[in-house]
Amino acid sequence: MRIAVDLNRCQGYAQCVYLAHKDFRLTGQEALTYEPNPDDERRLQVERAAAACPVQAIVIDRLDGAKGSATS
Repeated sequence: MRIAVDLNRCQGYAQCVYLAHKDFRLTGQEALTYEPNPDDERRLQVERAAAACPVQAIVIDRLDGAKGSATS
């Protein structure tokens, strides 16, 4: 699984941090950092974090040829 965050779209609401804190982190005031290739065992947390993003800035590439996002 691979994730990408559109940092221009991200507004720092940090819903992803609350739901998948091992993969998403706030650095400083509002700078989001993330693990682009999280372990598959954390797939559910990452998918929930993407779904919770109010501006839909997180895209998940399942690496099986199908792309998804919080709206899929």
